[in-house]
Amino acid sequence: MTTYVALGDSISVGMGDPAPEGGWRGWPALLASGLHDPELHNLAVLGGLSAEVEHGQLPAALDLKPDVASVVCGLNDTLRGGFDPDRTGAALDRIIGALRAQGAEVLTMKMPDPGAMFGLPRSLARPLARRMRAVNAVVDEVAARHGTLHFDAAGDPAAYERRNWSVDRLHPNERGHRLIARRFHDLLAGAGFPVGPAPDQEPTSPPPTRRAEFGWMATKGTLWVLRRSTDLVPALVALALKEKLANREPERLQEACRKSGA
Repeated sequence: MTTYVALGDSISVGMGDPAPEGGWRGWPALLASGLHDPELHNLAVLGGLSAEVEHGQLPAALDLKPDVASVVCGLNDTLRGGFDPDRTGAALDRIIGALRAQGAEVLTMKMPDPGAMFGLPRSLARPLARRMRAVNAVVDEVAARHGTLHFDAAGDPAAYERRNWSVDRLHPNERGHRLIARRFHDLLAGAGFPVGPAPDQEPTSPPPTRRAEFGWMATKGTLWVLRRSTDLVPALVALALKEKLANREPERLQEACRKSGA
C-alpha cells in the first residue's frame, strides 16, 4: 500500500475539477490513481495559509506516516495584507522538514504568476507578481534544502495556457489538474519511486459551457471573488501606490537638485 497525504490549499482540494459524485476531485486524486495500491488522505482546505497548513494539517499528516506527501501552499499568503515571505518560508521549512525526517517522499510546486491569469491592470499585477516570485524563491530554497521532488509550474509554458484554467483564473480546470498530476507522476518515476501508469492527459468530462461558466460566476464565483477582494484589492492598491511613490522619489530629488543648481 502507498499512503499519500496531500497538504495545502484550494489547489490541492481540487477546486476547478468537479468530481462526478459531487464536490472536487483534483490532481491529488488523479496522481493517487497512478500509484501502487494507493491510500489517499487529502487534508488540504480552501483558503489555507502556510501557517494553517503547519499547525492544522501537519500533525495529522505525520500521524498517517505517509510514503508520499505533497505540500503546495503559499499563494494565499500573497493575497494577505500582512504578507511576509520569510514567515512563509519558515513555515514551509518546518512542514517539509518534518515530513522528510519521517521518510516521506515530498512533492512541492513553484506556482505560476496569478496576475498573468487574472488579467489585472499592470499597476496591480506587478506587486502580486513580485509577491509570488518571493514565495517561489523561498519554496526553491526549501525544496533544495530538503531534496523534494519539485515541479516548476512557474517555468512550464503549459501552466499558462488558458485551456488549463477554470473560469475563476486562479484554479486549474480538469485539464490543468491532470497536467499537475502527470508532472508529479513523472518526477516520482524519475526518482525511482514505484508507480503505475500515468493519469490520462485528456479530460474525461466535457468542458463547461459558457452558460455554465457564467452561472458559476453569478452564483458562487462572484461571492468567492468578493470575499477575497475585501483583503486582496486594498492590499494590491496600497502596494501599487507605494511602488508609484517610490519610483517618483528619484524624480523629485533630481528636480530639487536642478532647481537648486546642484
